[in-house]
Amino acid sequence: MNFIAYQRRRFIKSAAFGLFGIAAFDTVSGQSFLSSTSLDKDEEKLFYRYPSMDDEIVSSIVGASHGNFDKVKEMVTRRPELAKAAWDWGFGDWETALGAASHVGRRDIAEFLMEHGARPDIFTFTMLGMLKSVQEMVETIPGIQSMPGPHGITLLQHAKNRLNNKSITAPDADNVNKVLNYLESLGNADIKPKSLAISEEEKKSYMGEYRFGNNENELFIVDLHRLGFLQMARKGAAARALNRIDENIFSPAGAPSVSIIFRMGNGKPVSLSIHEPDPVVSAARV
Repeated sequence: MNFIAYQRRRFIKSAAFGLFGIAAFDTVSGQSFLSSTSLDKDEEKLFYRYPSMDDEIVSSIVGASHGNFDKVKEMVTRRPELAKAAWDWGFGDWETALGAASHVGRRDIAEFLMEHGARPDIFTFTMLGMLKSVQEMVETIPGIQSMPGPHGITLLQHAKNRLNNKSITAPDADNVNKVLNYLESLGNADIKPKSLAISEEEKKSYMGEYRFGNNENELFIVDLHRLGFLQMARKGAAARALNRIDENIFSPAGAPSVSIIFRMGNGKPVSLSIHEPDPVVSAARV
């Protein structure tokens, strides 16, 4: 998405509607302005929750913060408020732009976002190798080291992901290793989501499309991630990893209160239902 062009497409409309305050004092001149302003029929309408930021912009900055530094700089330089953006990838799996940079070990992106107002947390401090800050937070908030980050990624894994970054300097790696050793000594900073074993044959049995409406995107797609685990996505949206929590029952990454239950027929899934934890939607396999 071209962020600058996206904003410009709204300028004429925003200017026109911004004159309603003036029109209250001069109705004739206001109406004259609106009637004389040519609005291209192909122009996009204002976001339905305007002045809240458009979902596409918010998801774009959070997505870019996983590794596209050039895009992050372009968007945040123009709109510094985006440094604080947060996005729900699905089922309540919230992630901030800074949280994204933190769990992939991108110190450069994280520092840029913080320079523009992003608020760091223990996951960021861990990735940055800030041992004293991490220790103080653990001592002040008992159990915080066991709380999962975005997508269910553990605090300890944030340190490991930073160390896996090829651009890390020796002093930086030394600091992160100190945090890593400290977290390992706690014994509970790497508690991963429950996920029962599942065979390759079983994975294939769940794969397919499940429809819950007549519109093109009212479809769930269950398939395999390139790393081999099951994932599910609404058509056109980001996929969520599936953790097996019981027979024919899965939970999406980052949302342990949500259950995706597959109903079986003749030994194969014929439908699924999503519970949050109450039933929300059912979809039939197609």
